[in-house]
Amino acid sequence: MKKIFAISVICMMAASTSIAASLNWWEQSTVCKLDPTKCYATMGAGFDRELWDNKTGCWGMKMICPDALTSGADIPVAVSRTDIEDGKNISPDFDTDILNGDCFGVRKTSNNGAMASVNGEYVRVWCNGILDSDDVDAYLENGEITYGNPPTCAELAKYGYIATVDNNCYGKYYDMAKYYIECNGNDILPSRIIVLNGADYSTRPGNAPVDESAADKMFDSMQSLSESQREIYFTND
Repeated sequence: MKKIFAISVICMMAASTSIAASLNWWEQSTVCKLDPTKCYATMGAGFDRELWDNKTGCWGMKMICPDALTSGADIPVAVSRTDIEDGKNISPDFDTDILNGDCFGVRKTSNNGAMASVNGEYVRVWCNGILDSDDVDAYLENGEITYGNPPTCAELAKYGYIATVDNNCYGKYYDMAKYYIECNGNDILPSRIIVLNGADYSTRPGNAPVDESAADKMFDSMQSLSESQREIYFTND
């Protein structure tokens, strides 16, 4: 019985040796292998496949767009997957999972693209042409943003705009021949929008009331005149 067991063990070892010999050396179980879960499964546009990522032990690195980097680079930079996950040298205002041409990094937006992240806070994306060219700090798909103070209500109203959403950007236009935009101090939104109905808001009639008391007298007079005219022309037969 012992002889039979010994022969079985020898046969198993021989079979194992034969199987191992049939495999390539790098495929054998005794060879240490890289953990593929740390590497990119696929690499297309925005990747450099020829670069070796020392931190993950993988071939291939993401090219991050200059605007998405905090280092002030002028061209896309290859960044380790570990550094991207840790946010090292990556601006929190950008999403490095989105391809932007030949590199990764698109500014984070909300409200259908009408708001954009700047220094961790969301600001208005102004429709193209609303901001003065000197105030534009970045151009986005839906419009422009400024890192400084946004325009005031009065500055916008000068050209017929108010700071409300117009599709997917801010800067809704009102025809200045039909509407008057009334601003209150430095508030960004108007206090009210007046429908002109053909009136010229830029000039005041000579008999316009100067205070509330004068206005009351004018309306009382108008009411009295209206009642007298009704008695003349709308009598009951």
